[in-house]
Amino acid sequence: MALVACACGPEKAKEDTDAKPSRPSASTRAKEPSATPSASARSEKPSAAPTGGQPAPRSKEGAIQRYEQYLHAVGREDIHTVCEVAGPAAKQAENEGLGPCTSTFVAMFQMISPAQKKALRTATIDPQRIAVRSRDKIEMPVEAVRASVTFTENDLGSRTLEYLKNNWYITD
Repeated sequence: MALVACACGPEKAKEDTDAKPSRPSASTRAKEPSATPSASARSEKPSAAPTGGQPAPRSKEGAIQRYEQYLHAVGREDIHTVCEVAGPAAKQAENEGLGPCTSTFVAMFQMISPAQKKALRTATIDPQRIAVRSRDKIEMPVEAVRASVTFTENDLGSRTLEYLKNNWYITD
């Protein structure tokens, strides 16, 4: 199962978020206590819009942080974050006939076991196992993923992240 076999770009993720506001707000409402909705809503919203308008650090650490954000989003089935981070690779997959990111990943989420999803929510990356190809390109081998279950190439695959438009994106 390849986790980036989907299609939507960074620009499309914003449109998807705008077009489907009920999903993030429904999950936010489910998590927030009814007595203090304003404070809880503010603390929950960053996960629905993880990248904001601020540039990410153009560093190895910035790429690791971004990839961990992606892994955690896959574990939570957060389609908007997944499609935003995997945008360039997803667009390439769509051009090859796999369909839009939002539908492809929803189907793919069903192929991930509950134990794998739980492990991805807290997965980290071992910085010693990644390969810095250039200032703007970093390889994340599946062996770098540290989680409570072991992932293989077939489960998760290795990914390339590139620094584009002030952030790290999965491009392969």
